[in-house]
Amino acid sequence: MRVVLLTAGGDRPTKTLVTAVEEWAEDEDVALRTVTASGPADLLPAVVRAMDMRPDLVISAGNDLIDPLATVTPSHLAQQFLIVGAELAEPTENVTAVDWSGASFRGEGLGASSTYDPASFTGPRCAAAVRAGTAAVLSGHTGIVVWLDKF
Repeated sequence: MRVVLLTAGGDRPTKTLVTAVEEWAEDEDVALRTVTASGPADLLPAVVRAMDMRPDLVISAGNDLIDPLATVTPSHLAQQFLIVGAELAEPTENVTAVDWSGASFRGEGLGASSTYDPASFTGPRCAAAVRAGTAAVLSGHTGIVVWLDKF
């Protein structure tokens, strides 16, 4: 399986998600490449760079990527996307998300929900979220939000 980790931001939740994806890829012998957006002007180009690598799956880590993904994903239905710790307000069949209470950022300039809690992005929860999300995608259960509250 070829996966691109698409990431933006240096906050603790994003770093924890990145670590979870990297550890999952190593454990599962997944070919992982990373695309990191260099700033606000690079968010949309970073999504395009990730897709241009033609991976089986693009995994997104970082709230800043939600609006660019909402722009791009409906026009690229053949490309599977997994968003961990956030979700698109109007996902298409190629976008799967994993969320929990304390996560679920939805973009569109709305900011974080009132229940957003960076402390909810623990290493074990993020690792479980990556595994749950990839299992959903690999089993064909896409275009959904997997809720991982009971962890």
